Amino acid sequence: MPILPYVNDTPDNILGIVHAAHENGAKFIYPWFGVSLRTGQREYYFQKLKELFPKQSLSSLYQKNYGSSYSCNSPKARELQQLFLKECQQLGLLYRMEDIIHEYRKGYDYTQLSLF
Repeated sequence: MPILPYVNDTPDNILGIVHAAHENGAKFIYPWFGVSLRTGQREYYFQKLKELFPKQSLSSLYQKNYGSSYSCNSPKARELQQLFLKECQQLGLLYRMEDIIHEYRKGYDYTQLSLF
């Protein structure tokens, strides 16, 4: 996270993230195929889009599609999620929060301590 709509929301990027995580020993990836933009962040982000992608009018595209929304999900979110899930399953990476928490807690024993 974040996956930036119209910037890095590509199948190749998603596969690259999953494979890099796996190759570097990650046990899980918790996904979100979008970005959050609060007031203040939004203005800064739009300015950076103008600077880095001057010919693409990305800030206008964001304003048209998301307005002042906090959550800006990629229009490719469903497609990217399916690709992500398939790749994670093949590589044995966890991606559901309940599975991540369950696996994380496995390493801890809950033993009542005693003073005597």
